[in-house]
Amino acid sequence: MEGLWGALPILLILLFFLARSLSSQQRHAELVNKFSKIQKKRKSRIIAIVHRQEPMGLLGIPVLRYIDLNDAEDVLDAIRKTPPNKPLEIILHTPGGLVLPAVQIARAVKAHPGKTTVFVPHYAMSGGTLIALAADEVVLSRHAVLGPIDPQIGGLPAASVVRVAKEKPIQNTDDYTLVLADVGEMAITQLRKIACELLTGTVSENAAISMAEQLSSGRWTHDYPIAFEEARELGFNVTNNMPREIMEMMALFPDTLRRTKSVKYIEDEAVAPVTAEQRVTLTGYQPQAGARSYSYGPWNPKELKPHAQEKPRRNPLWRRGQD
Repeated sequence: MEGLWGALPILLILLFFLARSLSSQQRHAELVNKFSKIQKKRKSRIIAIVHRQEPMGLLGIPVLRYIDLNDAEDVLDAIRKTPPNKPLEIILHTPGGLVLPAVQIARAVKAHPGKTTVFVPHYAMSGGTLIALAADEVVLSRHAVLGPIDPQIGGLPAASVVRVAKEKPIQNTDDYTLVLADVGEMAITQLRKIACELLTGTVSENAAISMAEQLSSGRWTHDYPIAFEEARELGFNVTNNMPREIMEMMALFPDTLRRTKSVKYIEDEAVAPVTAEQRVTLTGYQPQAGARSYSYGPWNPKELKPHAQEKPRRNPLWRRGQD
């Protein structure tokens, strides 16, 4: 009996990891099934670049994710396996990331002979916007946003460092700041040139130069949201006709670290579950198991203030004279 009690913690740990493995396999099967159904319906290659929180290791420690070289390898491999005449559709949900992999992905999208479309269900900032520049068409859902592509140097906006170095007397500026300003100026020039390259053939030459300048020059903060109307004014070939099935796919990339959702609602019509007979074999690019993640700016609940005209409600159980 004592031996059984001693082995109980080990059994519980094994059951925990078995449950996590089964859950991951089930989620991957749902992804494969959904990708297959939608790709066959749309007759395209769909690639999802979705960054959410992801548990890593045995303890499920959260790791912050963004566009990295692993993403570039996966996306480039998928595009290489896509027939030249097949439309390429990319679902973007990302705060951005490293410049190098973002540029690699964007150039691969630009070089694809078939029609290329980027779908942004919620947001595609920084490097995500750089990828969107390469597409023939960008589709934003209502209230979805893009962002500036101005480079960040040493955790600081390159444009700000350059301005400080130019406005401050050089004798009062340390060498490190001057080096950062020099690198920052090169980075801005490079991003502007790359943006013009990606926009070639999609918009006019003058429009490409103007868009590249505005997006890379640091006129906004790096997290400035560019919504549909402003994106269209800037020159993006953007529409807001987001297909329902694309939005449904986002539900297949949940934030697995949150045990309870902060937002709840009830749909008007119940969606019937997919039966075994409805499942089909994957015919397009098979997504990798798991999702990469990134946390993009928490909000402070203390900033929520009650309405000025709202009065506190009186407890009906209190007797008169005791309130």
